[in-house]
Amino acid sequence: MTTRDTPWPPGTPCWIDLMTTDADAAREFYPAMFGWEVPTATEEYGGYAVATLKGRTVAGIMPSAPEMGGHPPVWSTYLATADADATSAAIERAGGTILQPAIDVGEFGRMAIGQLPGGGVFGYWQAASHTGFQIANESGADVWNEFLCRDYDGAKTFYTDVFGYTYTELGDDGFQYATIEVAGNTVGGIGRLPDQVPAAVPPHWRTYFAVDDADAAAEKAVSLGGSVQRPPADMPYGRHADLADPQGAFFSIIKPATPG
Repeated sequence: MTTRDTPWPPGTPCWIDLMTTDADAAREFYPAMFGWEVPTATEEYGGYAVATLKGRTVAGIMPSAPEMGGHPPVWSTYLATADADATSAAIERAGGTILQPAIDVGEFGRMAIGQLPGGGVFGYWQAASHTGFQIANESGADVWNEFLCRDYDGAKTFYTDVFGYTYTELGDDGFQYATIEVAGNTVGGIGRLPDQVPAAVPPHWRTYFAVDDADAAAEKAVSLGGSVQRPPADMPYGRHADLADPQGAFFSIIKPATPG
C-alpha cells in the first residue's frame, strides 16, 4: 500500500476520474465493486464527487456535461505537474493540442487537458489542497496506468519532451511495451495497440485497479451489471482482466504477482 499527502512528482499519474452518463449508478457500482465511499454530489463543480477508500482519496466521479454531446463514459488519467501553464506550453512545442486550457479548480488545484499529435487524451494536475491519490497500490485502488497507442515511438518522444520520461523496454519485435520512469522510479507503462484492435479505438490511458482475486472481481462486476471484456488471465505481473461498468466505461483489474 502506498499513501501520500503531498503532491506527486511531475509526470507521475496522480489522479483518475470517471466521466459517465449516469453518475448515480456509478456511485452505486464502484463502492460495491471496490469498497469505496462516495459522497452525494452537489451542483458545485458540476456534480463532481471524490471517492475515498479507507478515508483516503482514490478517484473522482462526475456526470457528462451537456456540451459533451453524449460522450461515452470513460476513465481519465491525470499526470502531475508543478506548473500547468508551463506543461501546456511544452505540449504545444511537442506538437500536441490543448483541449482544455489550464483553469483553477477552487482551492484544490489547477488542471488542463492535452492531446498527443497521434491522438490520446490526458489530463494534468497542479496540486494545491487536492494532491491527487492519497492511497494507491492497495486492493480497490489504482495500481497501474498505461498509455496504449499506435505511434509507439512518437508517443514516447512526446512524453519525454513534455515530462522528461525515460523508458525500460520490455517487449520484442511482436510486442512493443516499456515501463515509464520518472527520476529513476517506475510510474506506469506505454505500449503499442495490437493490430487486431479496431481502428475506431483511439489511443488512450488505461487504469488498473488492484484486487485480491481477479476471478472473483470479474464475477462481481457481472453481478453488479457490468461486463467482462477480456476474461481473467495470468501474465508475468499478475492475474488480470478487462471489465466495463454498466454504462460501458472500461477499466482493468489485476491481482499483482507481488505486492506493490
